[in-house]
Amino acid sequence: MALSQRLDLRQSQSLVMTPQLQQAIKLLQLSNIELSRFVEQELERNPLLESQDTAPQPPERMALEAPEDPQERAALQAQDRKDSAELTGSDHLPASQDNPLDSSPDDFGNVYTEESPSDGAASAHDRQSDGGGDGLSTWNTASGSGGGRSDFGDDDRSLEERLAEEISLRDHLLEQLMVDQPDPAHRIIGLHLIDMLDATGYLVGDLQEVADKLGCPLSLVEDILSSMQRYDPAGIFARSLKECLALQLQELNRYDPAMEALLENLELLAKHDLASLLKICGVDREDLMDMVSEIRALDPKPALRFYHEPLQTVVPDILMGPKSEAEWRIELNPETLPKVLVNADYYTQVTRGARNKEEKEYLSEAFNSANWLVKSLHQRATTILKVAAEIVRQQDAFFIHGVQYLRPLVLRDIAEVIGMHESTISRVTTNKFIATPRGIYELKYFFTAAIQSAHGGSSHSAESVRHRIKTLIDEEPPKKILSDDRIVEILKSEGIDIARRTVAKYREALKIPSSVQRRRQKNAKL
Repeated sequence: MALSQRLDLRQSQSLVMTPQLQQAIKLLQLSNIELSRFVEQELERNPLLESQDTAPQPPERMALEAPEDPQERAALQAQDRKDSAELTGSDHLPASQDNPLDSSPDDFGNVYTEESPSDGAASAHDRQSDGGGDGLSTWNTASGSGGGRSDFGDDDRSLEERLAEEISLRDHLLEQLMVDQPDPAHRIIGLHLIDMLDATGYLVGDLQEVADKLGCPLSLVEDILSSMQRYDPAGIFARSLKECLALQLQELNRYDPAMEALLENLELLAKHDLASLLKICGVDREDLMDMVSEIRALDPKPALRFYHEPLQTVVPDILMGPKSEAEWRIELNPETLPKVLVNADYYTQVTRGARNKEEKEYLSEAFNSANWLVKSLHQRATTILKVAAEIVRQQDAFFIHGVQYLRPLVLRDIAEVIGMHESTISRVTTNKFIATPRGIYELKYFFTAAIQSAHGGSSHSAESVRHRIKTLIDEEPPKKILSDDRIVEILKSEGIDIARRTVAKYREALKIPSSVQRRRQKNAKL
C-alpha cells in the first residue's frame, strides 16, 4: 500500500470556549456577594467602566431652560468646554478681598450691625446672643475645648475612648498567663499550649511533642497545663468533653463521686438509659435529675463566647409577592443588581488622543470587555428571572398551601420549558435565594426527588414526605411511640409508597432518634 500526501477540505462544527463565554458562564453561578466583589474588581481594572451610583451627574443648570440670548448661550457653552487649568488664570480667579475660601458671614449669623460692640468689651453671653465676636471664640466657648461639640451628645470623650474593643481569647489567656507564671521559661510553655487550642477551647496535640520541642521534662508541661486549666473561662484547655465538664464542676465545687460516675458514663446519658445511671451513680431519681440539670447548664465549648463573627444576612436575589388572587408578582431585587455603565464619551475622548497602536488596542480591548460585561450581567439577570418564574409556576401549590404540597421537580423539567441546558439551570439556582410569603428559600430547595404513589396516582416530593414523617413523630403520644414500620404503614395508607430503610434514612437526616431512644426520652423526661 503506497503512502502519499494529499489536501482535503473538511467542514466541522465545534464549540470554542472564548474568554468572554467563560466569563458569562462564571457570572451565572456567582452569588450576589461574589458578583459585587467581581464587579468592583472590574471597575478598578477597566477605566471605561463606571458605577451608576458614582456616575457624574449633569450640572444643575442643565435642567433649567437655556438662555434665549445667543451670546449668553455661547458663553455658557464655551465655559463648559474650558479645562480646569484654564480656569486658574488671573482673569478667572476672584480678588483677594472677595474671600473665595471663606463662607459668607451671613451663613453663620456673624453679622455686625451698628449697635454691635466693636471693642470686644461685650461679654461672651452678649456675643453669642447678638451674633458678635469671631466665630472661633464662639465655637471654643460652646465646646469647652479646642474642638467643636460632637453631634452624638454631650460626651466629651474622644472617639477612641467611646469605641468598645472585643478582646480575643488569646489575649484574655495571655493576661492570665503573665500574672500566673512569672518565670519566662514557664511563659514560653504556656504560649505553646495556648497556640494548641482549637476554636472551641480544647487542647489538641501531644504534650510530649511540646516537651521535646522546648527541651523540658514532660512533668513540667503537665504541671503548667494543670495550672492553666484553672483559667477563665472555666473548662478551657480540656482534652475531652468529660474533662471540660469536670473542670467546670470543680470550679463550682460540685465534682463529687456521684458526678464523677455520671461523667464516666456520658454515653448512657445520651441514650437516656435512666435505670443504668441510677445503679451506677448510687443516687435516687430526684438527685439524678438535679445532676443532669447541672450538666446541662455547663458550656461544652467554652471558647466560642470569644468569637464574635457578624451574622451574614441572606439577601434574596428574587422578590415574590401576590399580584392578584391567581397570579404572583416576581421581580429581581434591585439591591443585588450591580449598576454598571460603559462610559462611551470617555472612550471617544481618549481614543482621539491615542498616540500609538498599543494604546489603541488597549482601549479597544477595554471597550469590548466593558460592553461584554454589561451584556453578560443583563443576560444573567434575565436568565435568573426566567428560571425563578418557571419554578414559581410549577410549585404554585407549595406557596398557597404549604410544604406538604411541594411537587417533585428536577432540573430537566425547568430546562425543557424555558429552552436551556440543565447545566445552565444548575448554575442559575446555585446560591440564589427567593423571598416568598412563606420565607426565604434557596432555589435549589424546590428541586426534590420523586416518591411513587401507592395507588398509581401522581408521585410525591421527597421533601413533603420528610415533612410528613416529622409531623407524625411530633404528634405521637408518649405511650404509643411510632416505629419505622408503623410509619411506613401510615404513609402507605395515605398513598405514599416508601420502604422502611427510606423512612429510617429520612428520620436520621432530620436528626430524629429511633423509637427506642424516643421512648426512653419521654419516659425519663430528661
